[in-house]
Amino acid sequence: MKVNGIPVIDVSPLESSSVAALEKVAEELCLAARTVGFFYIENHGVGQDQLDAVAEIAREFFDASEEQKNTVSISPFHRGWLSMGEAKMYGSAEADLKESFIWGLDVPEDDPDFLAGGRLLAPNRWPEFLPQMRETLMDYFDAAQTCGMRLLRALAMGLEIDPEHFLSDFDKPVSRGALIFYPSDPSGLRREEYGSAPHTDYGTMTLLYQDQVGGLQIRGRDGAWVDATPIEGTYVVNIGDLLARWSNDRFESTAHRVLGSGGRARYSVGLFLDPNWDATVRPVTEDGEAAKYGSVGCAEYIMDRYDEAFAYRTDRVGRKWEL
Repeated sequence: MKVNGIPVIDVSPLESSSVAALEKVAEELCLAARTVGFFYIENHGVGQDQLDAVAEIAREFFDASEEQKNTVSISPFHRGWLSMGEAKMYGSAEADLKESFIWGLDVPEDDPDFLAGGRLLAPNRWPEFLPQMRETLMDYFDAAQTCGMRLLRALAMGLEIDPEHFLSDFDKPVSRGALIFYPSDPSGLRREEYGSAPHTDYGTMTLLYQDQVGGLQIRGRDGAWVDATPIEGTYVVNIGDLLARWSNDRFESTAHRVLGSGGRARYSVGLFLDPNWDATVRPVTEDGEAAKYGSVGCAEYIMDRYDEAFAYRTDRVGRKWEL
Protein backbone atom coordinates (compact mmCIF):
# COMPACT_ATOMS: atom_id res chain seq x y z
CA MET A 1 0.00 0.00 0.00
CA LYS A 2 1.12 3.55 -0.77
CA VAL A 3 -0.24 7.00 0.04
CA ASN A 4 0.83 9.66 -2.47
CA GLY A 5 3.64 7.34 -3.51
CA ILE A 6 4.92 6.87 0.08
CA PRO A 7 4.88 3.20 1.17
CA VAL A 8 2.87 2.15 4.23
CA ILE A 9 4.59 -0.83 5.86
CA ASP A 10 3.26 -3.11 8.59
CA VAL A 11 6.33 -3.72 10.76
CA SER A 12 4.73 -6.08 13.31
CA PRO A 13 6.70 -9.03 11.81
CA LEU A 14 9.90 -7.42 13.14
CA GLU A 15 8.94 -9.00 16.46
CA SER A 16 8.01 -12.31 14.84
CA SER A 17 9.88 -15.59 15.14
CA SER A 18 9.20 -16.23 11.45
CA VAL A 19 12.37 -15.68 9.44
CA ALA A 20 10.39 -15.46 6.20
CA ALA A 21 8.10 -12.75 7.58
CA LEU A 22 11.07 -10.82 8.94
CA GLU A 23 12.91 -10.99 5.64
CA LYS A 24 9.84 -9.80 3.75
CA VAL A 25 9.53 -6.68 5.90
CA ALA A 26 13.28 -6.07 5.65
CA GLU A 27 12.98 -6.13 1.85
CA GLU A 28 10.03 -3.71 1.93
CA LEU A 29 11.89 -1.29 4.20
CA CYS A 30 15.03 -1.44 2.07
CA LEU A 31 13.07 -0.81 -1.12
CA ALA A 32 11.39 2.22 0.44
CA ALA A 33 14.72 3.51 1.78
CA ARG A 34 16.34 3.11 -1.65
CA THR A 35 13.59 4.61 -3.79
CA VAL A 36 11.72 7.17 -1.67
CA GLY A 37 13.68 7.72 1.54
CA PHE A 38 10.36 8.04 3.38
CA PHE A 39 7.81 5.49 4.53
CA TYR A 40 4.99 5.10 7.02
CA ILE A 41 5.12 2.30 9.57
CA GLU A 42 2.07 0.82 11.27
CA ASN A 43 1.83 -1.71 14.12
CA HIS A 44 5.17 -0.39 15.31
CA GLY A 45 4.83 -1.36 18.96
CA VAL A 46 4.44 2.09 20.51
CA GLY A 47 0.97 2.18 22.04
CA GLN A 48 -1.61 4.80 21.10
CA ASP A 49 -2.12 5.63 24.79
CA GLN A 50 1.58 6.49 25.03
CA LEU A 51 1.47 8.59 21.86
CA ASP A 52 -1.60 10.44 23.14
CA ALA A 53 0.12 11.12 26.49
CA VAL A 54 3.13 12.67 24.75
CA ALA A 55 0.90 14.77 22.50
CA GLU A 56 -0.95 16.08 25.56
CA ILE A 57 2.33 16.97 27.28
CA ALA A 58 3.37 18.86 24.15
CA ARG A 59 0.16 20.91 24.18
CA GLU A 60 0.49 21.70 27.89
CA PHE A 61 4.12 22.75 27.52
CA PHE A 62 3.67 24.99 24.49
CA ASP A 63 0.51 26.54 25.98
CA ALA A 64 2.56 27.72 28.97
CA SER A 65 3.75 31.31 29.23
CA GLU A 66 7.05 32.38 27.73
CA GLU A 67 8.28 33.08 31.24
CA GLN A 68 7.59 29.48 32.25
CA LYS A 69 9.19 28.02 29.12
CA ASN A 70 12.23 30.23 29.59
CA THR A 71 13.01 28.36 32.81
CA VAL A 72 14.17 25.51 30.56
CA SER A 73 15.55 27.54 27.64
CA ILE A 74 17.99 25.72 25.38
CA SER A 75 21.33 24.84 26.93
CA PRO A 76 24.71 24.75 25.14
CA PHE A 77 24.23 20.97 25.10
CA HIS A 78 21.07 21.11 22.94
CA ARG A 79 18.59 20.35 25.69
CA GLY A 80 15.48 22.38 26.47
CA TRP A 81 13.18 24.90 24.81
CA LEU A 82 13.98 26.45 21.43
CA SER A 83 11.86 29.55 21.02
CA MET A 84 10.46 30.87 17.76
CA GLY A 85 13.20 31.92 15.35
CA GLU A 86 16.05 29.87 16.84
CA ALA A 87 16.07 27.17 14.14
CA LYS A 88 16.93 27.89 10.51
CA MET A 89 17.51 25.21 7.92
CA TYR A 90 20.66 25.52 5.84
CA GLY A 91 20.10 27.48 2.64
CA SER A 92 17.01 29.19 4.04
CA ALA A 93 16.87 32.97 4.30
CA GLU A 94 14.35 32.94 7.13
CA ALA A 95 14.07 31.14 10.45
CA ASP A 96 11.51 28.36 10.79
CA LEU A 97 8.17 29.35 12.31
CA LYS A 98 8.12 26.80 15.10
CA GLU A 99 9.04 26.12 18.72
CA SER A 100 10.67 22.92 19.98
CA PHE A 101 11.50 21.16 23.21
CA ILE A 102 14.57 18.89 22.94
CA TRP A 103 15.54 16.03 25.24
CA GLY A 104 17.67 12.91 25.08
CA LEU A 105 19.18 10.15 27.18
CA ASP A 106 18.63 11.22 30.79
CA VAL A 107 22.21 11.43 32.04
CA PRO A 108 23.00 12.88 35.51
CA GLU A 109 25.20 15.88 36.27
CA ASP A 110 28.08 13.60 37.33
CA ASP A 111 27.95 11.38 34.22
CA PRO A 112 31.57 10.87 33.07
CA ASP A 113 30.71 11.43 29.40
CA PHE A 114 28.99 14.70 30.23
CA LEU A 115 31.93 15.83 32.38
CA ALA A 116 34.37 14.90 29.60
CA GLY A 117 32.56 17.32 27.27
CA GLY A 118 32.00 17.33 23.52
CA ARG A 119 29.93 14.16 23.53
CA LEU A 120 26.37 15.35 22.87
CA LEU A 121 25.33 13.77 26.17
CA ALA A 122 23.99 16.07 28.85
CA PRO A 123 21.36 16.39 31.58
CA ASN A 124 17.90 17.20 30.29
CA ARG A 125 16.07 20.36 31.32
CA TRP A 126 12.73 19.49 32.93
CA PRO A 127 10.21 22.25 33.78
CA GLU A 128 8.96 22.42 37.35
CA PHE A 129 5.51 23.52 36.16
CA LEU A 130 5.02 20.11 34.40
CA PRO A 131 6.27 17.50 36.90
CA GLN A 132 4.88 14.58 34.86
CA MET A 133 6.84 15.60 31.75
CA ARG A 134 10.05 13.76 32.63
CA GLU A 135 8.51 10.33 33.14
CA THR A 136 6.19 10.64 30.15
CA LEU A 137 8.92 11.73 27.73
CA MET A 138 11.57 9.30 28.96
CA ASP A 139 9.20 6.33 28.71
CA TYR A 140 8.36 7.46 25.20
CA PHE A 141 12.03 7.97 24.30
CA ASP A 142 12.80 4.38 25.29
CA ALA A 143 9.86 2.98 23.32
CA ALA A 144 10.56 4.98 20.16
CA GLN A 145 14.29 4.23 20.39
CA THR A 146 13.53 0.49 20.55
CA CYS A 147 11.31 0.82 17.47
CA GLY A 148 14.03 2.69 15.58
CA MET A 149 16.65 0.10 16.44
CA ARG A 150 14.38 -2.64 15.09
CA LEU A 151 14.17 -0.71 11.83
CA LEU A 152 17.96 -0.35 11.61
CA ARG A 153 18.33 -4.08 12.23
CA ALA A 154 15.85 -4.82 9.43
CA LEU A 155 17.56 -2.42 7.02
CA ALA A 156 20.87 -4.18 7.65
CA MET A 157 19.18 -7.50 6.91
CA GLY A 158 17.83 -6.04 3.68
CA LEU A 159 21.37 -5.09 2.68
CA GLU A 160 22.43 -8.68 3.48
CA ILE A 161 24.98 -7.61 6.06
CA ASP A 162 25.24 -8.42 9.78
CA PRO A 163 21.85 -7.43 11.28
CA GLU A 164 23.70 -5.70 14.15
CA HIS A 165 25.95 -3.67 11.82
CA PHE A 166 24.24 -0.32 12.41
CA LEU A 167 23.72 -1.10 16.12
CA SER A 168 27.24 -2.00 17.23
CA ASP A 169 27.61 1.38 19.01
CA PHE A 170 24.16 1.99 20.49
CA ASP A 171 24.56 1.38 24.22
CA LYS A 172 24.67 5.13 25.02
CA PRO A 173 23.16 6.83 21.96
CA VAL A 174 23.03 10.55 21.26
CA SER A 175 19.49 10.24 19.90
CA ARG A 176 17.26 13.24 20.59
CA GLY A 177 13.54 13.60 21.07
CA ALA A 178 11.73 16.77 20.02
CA LEU A 179 8.27 18.12 20.75
CA ILE A 180 7.50 20.51 17.88
CA PHE A 181 4.85 23.22 17.75
CA TYR A 182 3.83 25.20 14.67
CA PRO A 183 1.55 28.01 15.91
CA SER A 184 -1.60 29.00 14.08
CA ASP A 185 -1.54 32.02 11.80
CA PRO A 186 -5.06 33.18 10.92
CA SER A 187 -3.76 35.18 7.97
CA GLY A 188 -1.83 32.22 6.57
CA LEU A 189 1.90 32.10 5.83
CA ARG A 190 3.41 33.87 2.87
CA ARG A 191 4.71 31.58 0.15
CA GLU A 192 8.34 32.19 1.17
CA GLU A 193 7.65 31.34 4.83
CA TYR A 194 7.67 27.82 6.21
CA GLY A 195 6.92 26.06 9.44
CA SER A 196 10.07 24.19 8.50
CA ALA A 197 12.01 25.12 5.34
CA PRO A 198 13.11 22.48 2.80
CA HIS A 199 15.91 20.34 4.24
CA THR A 200 17.21 16.83 4.74
CA ASP A 201 17.68 15.44 8.24
CA TYR A 202 21.32 15.10 9.16
CA GLY A 203 21.35 12.06 11.44
CA THR A 204 20.65 8.38 10.96
CA MET A 205 16.86 8.12 10.95
CA THR A 206 13.82 10.14 12.07
CA LEU A 207 10.58 8.72 13.45
CA LEU A 208 7.86 11.39 13.32
CA TYR A 209 4.46 11.16 14.95
CA GLN A 210 2.28 13.90 13.49
CA ASP A 211 -1.19 15.14 14.36
CA GLN A 212 -4.00 15.24 11.80
CA VAL A 213 -3.48 18.87 10.69
CA GLY A 214 -1.00 18.01 7.92
CA GLY A 215 1.58 20.19 6.22
CA LEU A 216 4.53 17.81 5.87
CA GLN A 217 5.67 17.36 2.28
CA ILE A 218 8.49 15.41 0.66
CA ARG A 219 10.23 16.16 -2.62
CA GLY A 220 9.96 13.40 -5.20
CA ARG A 221 12.69 12.47 -7.63
CA ASP A 222 10.91 14.56 -10.28
CA GLY A 223 11.24 17.62 -8.02
CA ALA A 224 7.51 17.83 -7.24
CA TRP A 225 6.37 18.20 -3.63
CA VAL A 226 4.07 15.46 -2.30
CA ASP A 227 1.93 15.53 0.86
CA ALA A 228 2.89 13.08 3.62
CA THR A 229 -0.77 12.90 4.61
CA PRO A 230 -1.27 12.07 8.30
CA ILE A 231 -2.38 8.47 8.94
CA GLU A 232 -3.75 7.82 12.40
CA GLY A 233 -1.44 5.75 14.62
CA THR A 234 1.50 5.61 12.21
CA TYR A 235 4.99 7.03 12.19
CA VAL A 236 6.43 8.76 9.17
CA VAL A 237 10.04 7.55 8.97
CA ASN A 238 12.78 9.10 6.89
CA ILE A 239 16.40 8.31 6.18
CA GLY A 240 18.90 10.95 7.32
CA ASP A 241 22.13 12.06 5.67
CA LEU A 242 24.30 10.01 8.03
CA LEU A 243 22.55 6.73 7.19
CA ALA A 244 22.62 7.56 3.47
CA ARG A 245 26.37 8.00 3.84
CA TRP A 246 26.62 4.82 5.95
CA SER A 247 24.84 2.85 3.22
CA ASN A 248 27.16 4.30 0.55
CA ASP A 249 24.14 6.12 -0.90
CA ARG A 250 22.04 3.01 -1.32
CA PHE A 251 19.50 4.70 0.92
CA GLU A 252 17.98 8.05 0.01
CA SER A 253 17.97 11.08 2.31
CA THR A 254 15.01 12.98 0.89
CA ALA A 255 14.29 16.70 1.20
CA HIS A 256 11.11 17.65 3.02
CA ARG A 257 9.37 20.73 4.40
CA VAL A 258 6.42 21.80 6.55
CA LEU A 259 3.97 24.31 5.14
CA GLY A 260 1.78 26.70 7.05
CA SER A 261 -1.33 25.13 8.51
CA GLY A 262 -3.87 27.72 7.39
CA GLY A 263 -4.83 29.00 10.81
CA ARG A 264 -4.59 25.72 12.74
CA ALA A 265 -1.87 24.95 15.28
CA ARG A 266 0.15 21.84 14.45
CA TYR A 267 2.01 19.49 16.80
CA SER A 268 4.42 16.67 16.08
CA VAL A 269 6.88 14.51 18.02
CA GLY A 270 10.23 13.54 16.50
CA LEU A 271 12.77 10.93 17.52
CA PHE A 272 16.10 11.54 15.82
CA LEU A 273 17.92 8.24 16.05
CA ASP A 274 21.73 8.23 16.27
CA PRO A 275 24.42 5.96 17.72
CA ASN A 276 26.99 6.68 20.45
CA TRP A 277 28.87 9.96 20.25
CA ASP A 278 32.15 8.13 19.43
CA ALA A 279 30.71 5.79 16.79
CA THR A 280 32.65 5.80 13.53
CA VAL A 281 30.55 5.67 10.37
CA ARG A 282 32.19 3.83 7.48
CA PRO A 283 30.25 3.32 4.24
CA VAL A 284 28.98 -0.22 3.64
CA THR A 285 30.45 -1.50 0.38
CA GLU A 286 30.06 -4.64 -1.67
CA ASP A 287 33.00 -6.62 -3.06
CA GLY A 288 34.88 -4.47 -5.55
CA GLU A 289 32.87 -1.34 -4.76
CA ALA A 290 34.62 1.86 -3.73
CA ALA A 291 33.40 3.87 -0.75
CA LYS A 292 31.96 7.23 -1.81
CA TYR A 293 32.90 8.82 1.53
CA GLY A 294 35.61 8.61 4.12
CA SER A 295 34.97 7.57 7.71
CA VAL A 296 33.39 10.19 9.96
CA GLY A 297 32.69 10.42 13.68
CA CYS A 298 29.04 10.62 14.66
CA ALA A 299 29.45 13.53 17.11
CA GLU A 300 31.70 15.49 14.75
CA TYR A 301 29.23 15.14 11.89
CA ILE A 302 26.16 16.10 13.91
CA MET A 303 27.83 19.02 15.70
CA ASP A 304 28.85 20.59 12.39
CA ARG A 305 25.22 20.51 11.32
CA TYR A 306 24.00 21.89 14.66
CA ASP A 307 26.23 24.90 14.21
CA GLU A 308 24.65 25.59 10.81
CA ALA A 309 21.04 25.11 11.89
CA PHE A 310 20.55 26.70 15.31
CA ALA A 311 20.88 30.39 16.14
CA TYR A 312 21.65 29.71 19.81
CA ARG A 313 24.89 27.98 18.77
CA THR A 314 26.47 31.42 18.18
CA ASP A 315 26.50 34.03 20.91
CA ARG A 316 25.95 37.76 20.48
CA VAL A 317 29.56 38.44 19.42
CA GLY A 318 29.65 35.64 16.90
CA ARG A 319 31.56 33.02 18.86
CA LYS A 320 30.37 29.45 18.71
CA TRP A 321 29.40 27.77 21.94
CA GLU A 322 31.50 24.76 22.74
CA LEU A 323 30.20 21.59 24.35
